[in-house]
Amino acid sequence: MFRRFVEGDWDKPWLRVEEYVENGALVVRAELPGVDPDKDVELTVADGTLHIRAEREERSEHKGKDSYRSEFRYGSFARSIPLPAGCSETDVTATYRDGVLEVRLPTTAGRPSEPVKISVARA
Repeated sequence: MFRRFVEGDWDKPWLRVEEYVENGALVVRAELPGVDPDKDVELTVADGTLHIRAEREERSEHKGKDSYRSEFRYGSFARSIPLPAGCSETDVTATYRDGVLEVRLPTTAGRPSEPVKISVARA
């Protein structure tokens, strides 16, 4: 308990993601608090996989009446998410708000398709 209080949960992966389909798009949301998306986040899509790479640097200062403590932690983290069939690797959009990165990839999965009539040949 004390170690967790002092050091935090740094031994656990911090790049948590969720995936769902909404309005014809696969939505991938990743928790990335404390990063600058312009310089700390790299997104790529290749060969049916979304790659998220991020770097985080965290600094904290604690000033007391008779004490001063400064800490910093940094690290680089990556996550690769296989995309389902029907996901487009073009027209991908990404936004960052309140520590959450949201990536939207157009998909045809989940859309109702028109019935296709299949003719039967006599043998």
